This record gives sequence, C-alpha cells and structure tokens, in this order.
Amino acid sequence: MKKKSITLLLAGTVLTAALTGCGASGGNASGNVSEDTPADTSADNAGRTDKAYKVAIVQYVDDASLNQIVSAVQTELDKKTEETGIIFNYKDYTYNGQADATTMNQIATDLIASDVDLIIPVATPVAMVMQNATAENARDDGSLIPVVFSAVSDPVGAGLVSSMDAPGSNITGTSDALNTEAIFDLMLAADPDIQTVGLLYDKSQDSSTAAIAAAKAYCEQKGIAVVEKTGTNNGEISLAADALISSGAEAVFTPTDNNVMTAELAIYEKFIDAKVPHYGGADSFALNGAFMGYGVNYVELGTATADMAVEILANGKDPASMAVQTMDNGIATVNTETAEAIGLDYSMFADKCSNLVEIQTAEEFN
Repeated sequence: MKKKSITLLLAGTVLTAALTGCGASGGNASGNVSEDTPADTSADNAGRTDKAYKVAIVQYVDDASLNQIVSAVQTELDKKTEETGIIFNYKDYTYNGQADATTMNQIATDLIASDVDLIIPVATPVAMVMQNATAENARDDGSLIPVVFSAVSDPVGAGLVSSMDAPGSNITGTSDALNTEAIFDLMLAADPDIQTVGLLYDKSQDSSTAAIAAAKAYCEQKGIAVVEKTGTNNGEISLAADALISSGAEAVFTPTDNNVMTAELAIYEKFIDAKVPHYGGADSFALNGAFMGYGVNYVELGTATADMAVEILANGKDPASMAVQTMDNGIATVNTETAEAIGLDYSMFADKCSNLVEIQTAEEFN
C-alpha cells in the first residue's frame, strides 16, 4: 500500500492528566452512582427542544486509548446537543469499571435502577456485563435499554452480536478489530531474521482470543517459534515480560489487551534494555513506551460511537439492525525514543500502512 501520510506527534514529558471517564460528576473511583440530578431541559434558543436523555458511559479501565474514546464520545455528544437542542446528559452517568467484575456489575445494576436511556460501554469486558444486565432487565414496556459499545475487537466472537451487519438485539457499536497479519508483516519488515516471537496477553480477555490465534497461525506458516506468557495484573504481566526476555524472544506481540496496556509504562524499559521491540494492538502502547502500536484512530472510533447513540435516541434507529462499524485499521504508531534506544529502523513502514505516526513516551495523549 502506498504511503498516504506521515504524522509527527510530540507527546512531550509524562503527563498526569485526570481521567474524564472516571467518575465524572456522578461516578467515583469505586464506581458508585450518585443520586440523579435532573437535567436542565429548558430551551435557551428559539427552535431548540426540551428533550433530554440520560446516556451512561462505562469505561473498562483507565488507559490512554480508552480515555481517548471516552473524551471523544463526550465531545461529540456535546456537539450534538449544540446542533439539535437535545440534551444528552452523560455527566451524571460516566464511570470507570476499574477492570473489576464486581464493580462493573454494580454499575450495571445502578444504571438500570436509574432507568438510563442508553449505555455506552467502552471495551469488551464491560460491554459483556452491560449487555447481560440489560438483556435480563426489561423495562416496564418490555423494551431493553439500548447498548452501543465501543472498542470491542471481536463482537461476534464475544457473543455480543449475531453478526456485524445485523446485531439482532438491543446492542450495536464500533469495533477496533485488529489486523494481526499486518502487524507481523511490519515486524518481519523491520527484522526479517526473527526466529522467536513472544506473545504477551491476558488469557481472560476475550478481545485477545482471535488475535492470538491469528498470531500463532502466522508464525507457524513462517516457521517462527512462539513463546506465550500471560498475566492478569501489573505484577503478573511484569513477570511475564521478564520471562519472555529470558526465553530469547526477539520481538513481542500484544493484541488490543487493556490489562497489558495499563502495565506498559511499567514494562517498556525492560524491553528496551533487552533490545526487544514490543508491538501492540493500539497506538497507546507506543505512547506508553512500546516500539509500535497498530490499529485504529480511537478519537474517530469514539466519535462514531456517539453518533450511533444519537441515531438511536434522537432518530429512533433500532440497534438490532444497525451494522457494527469498523474503522481504518492501518495506522502504525512508532515511539521514536524507543526505536532509537533499541536501534531498529522503521522507515519501511511508511509504504506498508495507511498512516505512520511518530510519537514520544507519555502517559496520556495531548
């Protein structure tokens, strides 16, 4: 594929920006829901309506990519409020599940009790919790609360939808489905002599299943040995990274795995010291120190998610028949500091992806 553009993004020093998707104006760090605050539905301009909807945003965990999505969803909902006069009240219903099943289930219970009009879960695990909760709790009129997920890598494989074109229930959304083969093509372009690849992921994450299977199939076809190490929290993932380095892995692949993503800032220097490039399934991996992240533009993903929610609430669209949206999956984001530290040339990437972004290490996107 011919190069379309090269973007330079200077993220600067490590940021400690607060997460907008973590307990904003009604949620808190424990995921508890505050008492409802009635939205101001008064018209402030001629022609504006007094309609208002309660839109819940539930983020799986705090990481740079998911933070981008939440911010983009909120920005787009604010924009639609300005354009239409319809209030999309997310400020009282934005929460972080903290990668904890108990917390996510409690949030779901509280949102159903609050009779929200629509739920936007961000990432596969929380989408599964919200879908199960809404499917089991019909409203008084028999209808189900619509769910519009974002950043679900394999909606069909996770059992969320019947098909990408016709979800078939009260749920639809946007997918960040990963092109694993494309990542491995870039890996071999940078180092054609790789003999052993490490796979680092959380085996409990449904989002990792298809990508890991595809990675194994690719390596088998190319005659490349595979070493697998998994972890479910920062400590386990750090030990898994050490084990991959000790095993002689010459490169490491992680799919769109949010638990590894949250650990990246704690492990990237291990890979740099060992001169092992880490390839991840999202640009936030590179932001947090990995050699390369590959996938979609998460701002565009969040914006599209919000637009689908508005179509359902304001225009009466049926999520059961709204196709799951996918984005361009050809964006390679390279951490220039890491590339220099490990001495790996990536110039050939520009002709092998739709967009090559250069970035420096930081905690959050500007």
